[in-house]
Amino acid sequence: MNKALYAGSFDPLTCGHVDLIKRAAKLYDELVVGVINNPSKRPLFTAEERRVMIEEAVRKISHVSVDCFSGLLADYVNANNFNVVIRGLRGNTDFEYEIQMAQMNARLYEGKVETIFLMTDPSYSFISSSMAREVASLGGSIKGLVPDNILEAMNRKKMNSGR
Repeated sequence: MNKALYAGSFDPLTCGHVDLIKRAAKLYDELVVGVINNPSKRPLFTAEERRVMIEEAVRKISHVSVDCFSGLLADYVNANNFNVVIRGLRGNTDFEYEIQMAQMNARLYEGKVETIFLMTDPSYSFISSSMAREVASLGGSIKGLVPDNILEAMNRKKMNSGR
């Protein structure tokens, strides 16, 4: 059984992420979207909030589940018997970072784990979670760049913070 992991902070989940999830789900028997809780970052949403929002956004995609974890990606992969890790690439700068990360993780994986790179759909190649947060925080529209439920949650968070 091919069990794949697509991990990231997803703060927030973008339509580019959803596109990769849909495409990866077609390739593997089971796909887990792993929400990384990185204590060195100041996320807009907690890991649990992100998990719930992602579950809602991907609920119609079969054999996809969502989980949260912290620590090393390789430790999570080893503990959960994944044999594939999916990484999305938007361009050259992503590739340079991701190849180094994949090579380091390959040293830490126990057993045969492959890192598979999927190119983002060109219509989403310019958007990142940090860009979506920044544009939204400055009052710009990100409609169509994040799933509707994520947009609603971002608007609620903005209203509650008084910005």
